Amino acid sequence: MSRFFYTLIFYLALPLVMLRLLYRAWRAPDYVKRWNERFGFFKLPAFEGKRIWVHTVSVGESIAAAPLVKKMLPTFPEHQFVITTMTPTGSEQVLNIYASEIAAGRVVHVYAPYDLPDAIARFLNKVQPELAVFMETELWPNTVAACHNRGIPSLLTNARLSERSAKGYARIGSLSRNMLSQLSFIAAQGSADAERFIELGFPKERLEITGTLKFDISAPTALLEQGKELREKWLHGRGEHARILIAASTYKGEDEQILDAYAHLRQSLTDVLLILVPRHKERFQPAYELIKSQDWKVARRSAGEVVNAETDILLGDTMGELMQLYATADVAFVGGSLIERGGHNPLEPAALGIPVIYGPHVFNFAAVNETLRDAGCLFTVHSSTGLTREAERLLTDQEAWQQASDAARAVMDRNRGALDRQLKLTASLLNR
Repeated sequence: MSRFFYTLIFYLALPLVMLRLLYRAWRAPDYVKRWNERFGFFKLPAFEGKRIWVHTVSVGESIAAAPLVKKMLPTFPEHQFVITTMTPTGSEQVLNIYASEIAAGRVVHVYAPYDLPDAIARFLNKVQPELAVFMETELWPNTVAACHNRGIPSLLTNARLSERSAKGYARIGSLSRNMLSQLSFIAAQGSADAERFIELGFPKERLEITGTLKFDISAPTALLEQGKELREKWLHGRGEHARILIAASTYKGEDEQILDAYAHLRQSLTDVLLILVPRHKERFQPAYELIKSQDWKVARRSAGEVVNAETDILLGDTMGELMQLYATADVAFVGGSLIERGGHNPLEPAALGIPVIYGPHVFNFAAVNETLRDAGCLFTVHSSTGLTREAERLLTDQEAWQQASDAARAVMDRNRGALDRQLKLTASLLNR
C-alpha cells in the first residue's frame, strides 16, 4: 500500500474516527475535551528556547518514558519538552508525573495530532521540534514522513515489536518499509525486537539494542514510605498473618476471575485484603458495581473511604497512584494477561521486590515475562483456580515469598542501564 492510498483511506474514514471518539466519550467524557488538539489546533506557552517532542500513547508508555524525560530535562536545559499522548488517561499520567516541570514551563502536554498531513503540519509548525522521540511501537506513516521531510531527526526508543505486530507491518509492505526507512534511529529493547525490525527492512547500522527503560524504574523513598504507612493502617486489627494481594491493570472478563479467585482464597486466608485496580478510568464504576453485587465490603480510594479490618476489597479508582498501591502489597497479579490483551508491565511490582503472578497472554511483554520467569520472580497461571493456588502459596510460604522477592530485586539490578544508553542516543541525534 502506498502512503497516498493510506492517507486517502484515513480521510474517508475520518467520520468513523470521530464517531468512535464520541462513543468513547460516552463512557469517558474526557475523550472529547481538547479535541481540537487532535487536528493540530492549539496554543503553546511562550518559550525562547528549543523544543523536543516526545510521543507516548497512553499510561504504560508515559510511565516508561518518565525516567528518560526526567534525565533529559537537566541534560538539555535550553529545551522545552512537548509530550503528546493519544488518551485522556495518558494525559492525566503526564500531568501527574511532570506537575512541577509543567508549572516551571519546561514540559507541555498536547494530544497527538491524527496522522493526517494537514494536522501534522499544523502541529510541527507550532512545535518546531529539534528532535522527535517516539516511544515503543507508536509509529504513524505521515508523521514519520513529515519529520523526515523537514529534516527533524526521529528516534524510536525503547522499541519493541511483537511477532503479531511484525506480521501486521509485513502485510502493508511498502508502506511500513518506507516509514521505517525514514526513521533516523531505533533503540530496540531486545535482540528479537531488533531482528524483526531488520526483517522488515530497517538498516541494521541505524539500530542498537539498548534494553528496556522499564528495568530502570526506581521508586522514590517518599513513595515507599507512603506505601508502608498505608499498609500498616490498612492491616491494623486484621491479625498477625494479614496480607495484601493487588490485582492491577485489569479488564472486564478478568475482574470476574479475580473475584472468584479471591473468594476461594478467603476460605483459607480470612485476613487477606484485595486491592483491585482497573486499567481504565471508565471501568471504575462498573468494577465497583460488580464488587457490590457480590456483597463484598468495598472501599473506594477516590472517595477516601476508610479501609479497616472489616474491608474486603479496596478499589483503586484513582490515576497516578499505582506504584504507591503496589508498595503496600505482598503479591501482585498483573492484568490484561488472563484475557487476550497481551498483559501489562510486570516490572513495576518487581522493582519493589514484589512477586508477580501473570496470566498466559504475554505478547506485549513476552521477553520481559521470560526474563522474570527464568529469574524465579514471576509465576504463570491459566485460570482463576491457578491464581488462587499461586497466591495462596506465595502468601503463606514465607521462604518461597522471600526467594521470589530477592530474585525480583536482583533481576532488576542486572538489567539496568538502558536509560543511559538511550540518553546517549538522543544526545547524538540532537548534536548532528
